[in-house]
Amino acid sequence: MMRKPLLLAAAVLALAACRKEQAEVDRDYTSAVDDNLAENFFNDALKQADMAADENGLRDALDNCIDSIAFDTVSMPHTLYIDFGTDDCTGSDGRRRRGALLVTFTGPYRAEGTVITITTVDYHVNDYLVEGTKTVTNMGANSDGDPYFSVQVDGTVTAPNGDWTAEHHATRTRTWIAGEDTATPWDDVYLITGSGNGVNRNGLSYTLSITTALRIEIGCPYIVSGKLEITPGSLPTRYVDFGVGSCDATVSVTVNGVVFYFN
Repeated sequence: MMRKPLLLAAAVLALAACRKEQAEVDRDYTSAVDDNLAENFFNDALKQADMAADENGLRDALDNCIDSIAFDTVSMPHTLYIDFGTDDCTGSDGRRRRGALLVTFTGPYRAEGTVITITTVDYHVNDYLVEGTKTVTNMGANSDGDPYFSVQVDGTVTAPNGDWTAEHHATRTRTWIAGEDTATPWDDVYLITGSGNGVNRNGLSYTLSITTALRIEIGCPYIVSGKLEITPGSLPTRYVDFGVGSCDATVSVTVNGVVFYFN
């Protein structure tokens, strides 16, 4: 006579456990964290290349963490090899780097039609292994007269302890809205729009769409403002907010009406 009540109780407990597990999954924002890491690291790779060279050749040394720079303007495409060495070095922005960046380019950065490709070579930032390529094509000026660039990123980021790897793919438009008329890169400001997809550290695929342009300031190591939406698999969309312009590492993610913060 006790079997049915016991079975009913077990079923209720199982259902409650299932609902709890589902709630935890539906509030997970791993995809947002992993995509933000990759976005940041590949933006930084382009920033390092831009700081290493200008239209006339090599810039003066802006960071004592660069062991050497090899610049070849004879071959086509031209190449720029930025070597940070095999040991970690903390740069002026507080990030630790080692490894190298291989940059190929078909012409000056400001020239319409120029294609720049950045490939990482055993490249680490804060012990994260960053692998892949970023291709930037100068598309000329938009209707507002601002230079804009087509950007394609295909890469991965691996945790410092090697426990996980996240995959990142992005198709972007990068618009140069400030700093174009000065020699220093530090006042450069870009707006980033576009979409992307990837696979997070747990093997879950996701899609991404930028809904409010991401603002990149070369003088700040973080995305300073903008919004995007990430949809992992069949789970509800995650809404990511980088704030309204402060240079800080705080990002908010809203999942099923609950707001989370991460750095």
